[in-house]
Amino acid sequence: MAKYFNVIGVCRPSEHYMVSLDGRLAEIRKMIDRKYYFAMNRGRQYGKTTTLAALKDFLQEDFIVASLDFQFLSQADFETERIFSAAFARRFAAVLRRVSEAAGEALDRIKEYGDEGCALSVLFEGLSEFCGSAPKPVVLLIDEVDSASNNQVFLDFLALLRGYYLQREDFPIFQSVILAGVYDIRNLKQKVRPDLEHKHNSPWNIAASFDVNMDLEADGIAGMLAEYEADYHTGMDVRRMAQLLYEETCGYPFLVSRLCQLMDEQIPGSGEFPDRQAAWSREGLLAAEKILLMEKNTLFDSLTNKLTDYPKLQELLYSILFRGESVVYNPDNSAIDIACMFGFVKRENGTMQVANRIFETRLYNLFLSEEEVSNRTFSAAVADRNQFIQNGILNMELLLEKFVVHWGDLYHSADEKFIEENGRKFFLLYLKPIINGVGNYYIEARTRDRGRTDVIVDYRGRQYIIEIKIWRGEEYNRRGEEQLVSYLESYHARKGYLLSFNFNKNKIPGVKEISWDDKVIFEAIV
Repeated sequence: MAKYFNVIGVCRPSEHYMVSLDGRLAEIRKMIDRKYYFAMNRGRQYGKTTTLAALKDFLQEDFIVASLDFQFLSQADFETERIFSAAFARRFAAVLRRVSEAAGEALDRIKEYGDEGCALSVLFEGLSEFCGSAPKPVVLLIDEVDSASNNQVFLDFLALLRGYYLQREDFPIFQSVILAGVYDIRNLKQKVRPDLEHKHNSPWNIAASFDVNMDLEADGIAGMLAEYEADYHTGMDVRRMAQLLYEETCGYPFLVSRLCQLMDEQIPGSGEFPDRQAAWSREGLLAAEKILLMEKNTLFDSLTNKLTDYPKLQELLYSILFRGESVVYNPDNSAIDIACMFGFVKRENGTMQVANRIFETRLYNLFLSEEEVSNRTFSAAVADRNQFIQNGILNMELLLEKFVVHWGDLYHSADEKFIEENGRKFFLLYLKPIINGVGNYYIEARTRDRGRTDVIVDYRGRQYIIEIKIWRGEEYNRRGEEQLVSYLESYHARKGYLLSFNFNKNKIPGVKEISWDDKVIFEAIV
């Protein structure tokens, strides 16, 4: 059977196109050789289960690997320590039947615990006996550890792991323990009780930091695409496509795989893309991204659900996106800590940024949709939208000109604070229904702050670079024009657009063109 791009469950190199995990596995092996216990906590669909499956095979020559998945345990299995011990013993014995001859008596005893149940302390005596009699060091892997979150029995289990780890010279136990899940061990209680986010527990404070990079780098993506290209001969520029995928996703594994899956399976034969050769292009990627942004999936559901569960998280993301606030990373800030744990943000030069363009656009669309029905700017755009597309081309000059008119009609008496907080949001509300369904937009995070924002619009293969800025005087405005020209250079574009929110009472609202060397800036002043 031919390989394919997989976004469901474990990815296997014999079946799926995937990035090589060799470097990642070698780094984890170093931690195991040092007898570290650690938690592999990353966001949803970040490749944790795939990594554990590959790690099991990677280690099997030198270790006995007990690979458990807590999805096989029900909620009832965590009701009491006797019930949990029985369930754990059954799973442990089931996955280690192949080594029963080497450590038979100890494993038989653990099997009996699975039939009869026992106290956690007795279970650990059996585990210690097994580890001591096993012919190789034993490594314990537990996936979907979130299933046990907010559960006292599991916290007691972690505490016993800690106790045996500290006295492992006298009482043999696992060489390493790896717990995989979204939630950081110290944040277990936050899974079900977000109102207790200020409370932390440390039943497993022996855990080493897990700093292994699980993002998919551009080089790794290129290796995956090279394998695909060898099978299908699309003629794509593998390196360029890998870089484009990385720029859109920042290497978030699910997003990379889903975009590739769409370009392989859905984009060819649709509209402007008659075959795979046409689909594996920048335009094909944008078409795939448009589909991705409109679909419901478990990753996006998790993102929106967490905003409801953690109001401070929603406030943090809104401030970054719409107010351009520079949020300095602080590990002791609960909202920042939660956002990092879920993989929704990343650190960039000491400040927090939304993790990737896909998340960012999805969040913009979500926040904007909450205001679309009642917002007058959005209603004006809906009424105007047909006039902005001429022969399939978006007339950005007319769009800005009309926005200036509507702003003057609707918000001419608005104060400075209102404009600073809402100007960029209202422009996006005006832009969105005009390009919706055909074009894409994203915000360039590198240039977003309280004073300015760059919006990149892709519409039918054409790119429009729009700088939105708050007026801070002539000198500041001049620097903004210089920055926009520099940005046009990097995008190999000749024309750019400048939207200025001006608080000067003597301002003259309207539009004008500015020539700058070989560049043209179309400026709209409101």
